[in-house]
Amino acid sequence: MSERILTGIKPTGQLTLGNYIAVLKNLRSMMDRGECFIFIADLHALTLPIDPEVLRQNSIDLAAFYLAAGLDPNRSALFLQSSVSAHAELNAIMQNFLYMGELSRMTQFKDKSAKMKESAIGLGLFAYPVLMACDIILYDATIVPVGEDQVQHVELTRDLVNRINNRYGDILTMPKAELRKVGKRIMSLSDPTVKMSKSDPKGDIFLKDEPAVIRKKIMSAVTDSGSEVKFDPENKPGISNLLTIYSAMKDISIEEAEERFKESRYGDFKKAVADAVIEELEPFQARYKEIVANKSYEKALRDGAEKASAIANKTLKRVQKAVGLLQE
Repeated sequence: MSERILTGIKPTGQLTLGNYIAVLKNLRSMMDRGECFIFIADLHALTLPIDPEVLRQNSIDLAAFYLAAGLDPNRSALFLQSSVSAHAELNAIMQNFLYMGELSRMTQFKDKSAKMKESAIGLGLFAYPVLMACDIILYDATIVPVGEDQVQHVELTRDLVNRINNRYGDILTMPKAELRKVGKRIMSLSDPTVKMSKSDPKGDIFLKDEPAVIRKKIMSAVTDSGSEVKFDPENKPGISNLLTIYSAMKDISIEEAEERFKESRYGDFKKAVADAVIEELEPFQARYKEIVANKSYEKALRDGAEKASAIANKTLKRVQKAVGLLQE
């Protein structure tokens, strides 16, 4: 049996090179591994204030980015989370099987709520992991590719699956988080000790940046003392980050990238990194612009939602029956 793979991105902020390396660049190999369900997490985007028009445009951009990166709608389902009502319906059930103590320990909630007034913290932000668990459970996902900051949520989902299966029988599939080995954590160019995160115009390479802007950002990237191009995240975080980016763009190992630049100066190394990024992103951006212009993303999203709903509704019915809700 092939894998059932689920992944999603929130349409908040502009997507970065980090998103491209971690998710978009791997779409083809992911589709080769198994059946893919890829969603735009627009309901999750509502957990923090967002302008409606920004949310709409970001959702369009995301759909177009996925298609431009090579997603084949015939081999996978690309859809808006809000277009599959089973996400919200299962959430209404599963919120009764995850507990306040568990949710309050979630690192992302603690980090985000710490920056907000208590009176401004919405229930959706606190209960975010419940909906995320439902996203995963609905598709009987076996593999969930995530960033390091989301592993805790997948572990909570596994706890929930165990809880439900122990109580009602084996009705849910056990998922497993998967981290990418190369490029799993792309750091900011202006501060290589923090992750590239959609919010630092100088340190982030955005997927809609013009080539000249991309080159300027990379050439201005913070480097380290010394002159050796060497992978050493603790002592040379800036150079290590650029090596990670280069190796991901060229589909080679960090060791191969190190060997390639062992005699290079920082300036020449940065130029090569910029060339590698632009060489890959220029044709990607051209495809993105064409997809937005001809609106081919609309059919892909409609077809994806139909395909996703067929699977998700079966899981929802299974859970409804198990917990004692009358079926029509």
